Amino acid sequence: MTRYAYTATDLDGELTRGVAKATDRNAAEMALFERQLRDIRVTEKKSFLKSELFAPRVKRVAVMHLSRQLGAFIRAGLPLLDAVHSLGAEATNSSVRRMMEQVEDGLRGGEKLSDCFNRHPKIFPEFYRGILRSAELTGELDIVLTQLAKYLERDLEARRKIKSALIYPMVIALMSLVTITVLAAYVLPKFKVFFASLNAELPLPTRMLLAATDFLTQWWWALGIGLATIVVVVAAGLRFELGRHLRDRLVLRTPVLGSTVRFAMVERFCRILSSMVGAGVPLPEALRVATDSLRNRVFMYALWRTREAMLEGQGLAGPLGATGLFPNTAVQMMRVGEETGTLDTQLEVTAAYYEGELDYKIKKLTALFEPVVIIIMGIVVGFVAVALVSAMYGIFNQVDI
Repeated sequence: MTRYAYTATDLDGELTRGVAKATDRNAAEMALFERQLRDIRVTEKKSFLKSELFAPRVKRVAVMHLSRQLGAFIRAGLPLLDAVHSLGAEATNSSVRRMMEQVEDGLRGGEKLSDCFNRHPKIFPEFYRGILRSAELTGELDIVLTQLAKYLERDLEARRKIKSALIYPMVIALMSLVTITVLAAYVLPKFKVFFASLNAELPLPTRMLLAATDFLTQWWWALGIGLATIVVVVAAGLRFELGRHLRDRLVLRTPVLGSTVRFAMVERFCRILSSMVGAGVPLPEALRVATDSLRNRVFMYALWRTREAMLEGQGLAGPLGATGLFPNTAVQMMRVGEETGTLDTQLEVTAAYYEGELDYKIKKLTALFEPVVIIIMGIVVGFVAVALVSAMYGIFNQVDI
């Protein structure tokens, strides 16, 4: 049995509060209704183990499925309150279920869906809530929810491609690191004792390898402290705006990686701006939300200046081109959209174009990363093998002499 806290109005019109036990939320509401209570609001009473500290996180994929299902229910003619109730009751994630119960309570109190979602900024991004707010005004809630689900799906697919492409190189790097650790911790010390017992002159690669092993064995704690210090300093620096700006600028200037991140920022900006403009959000507000969604300080600072220039009457394409961050192709497409009054369509076309370019950049980046990792690990492992083999041959030659 689950404990539910409730507030309701009795027959005398007085507000009453309490706790009820029931198998689920519906059973609790029905039991309270049978007690002649009205205007019932029920929330699950959390125990310590069910507190927010231990509550499962709501992932972006859950938001995507929720948006698609809610849009489908509304398109089928199901009342919004019933659709929210059904999705909350069927949710397997306790955080989603609790969130949908709060949304249901808000809808019963006369609030809009966007107002209810505003209470959960960690689950629903700002651009999502902004588009939803405009969709409620235009009466296209089901269409916009479906579009939001498609956007989230594309975003998740791009992240999934990057993760899957990096799995193989990371496995190679991990296995190579384990191999080197085993050699340095167990194999090389035994060889060192063996070499010392023969009083033989060792080749230069072997002496270098043994010196490196001795250094790591004796000073591992100092290296650990140094590494931890660097991590703490970097983490502390990233808490400040200047540190984040320097990090993002360094990423954009990194060969191959920088152009990939740049295309990702352009695609995301155009996609979000297109969705918001198409949903009827005013362009200045849409530009602000699309800018804040990028999280790259270099792009954000440049786009803030672009917004100021646009408010001064300079348009959108010209100031975007002046930033130097947007390719000429994207700027030209936006200029055509401004001149023809089809900015949302041109932004969607631009986003689709750079989505394809981004896929190519990701494949190029991962194709470059994989051989680099293999070559570096091969050089390290090969050096260890050469050092050991050359030492054995050197000792045998000295013994023969």
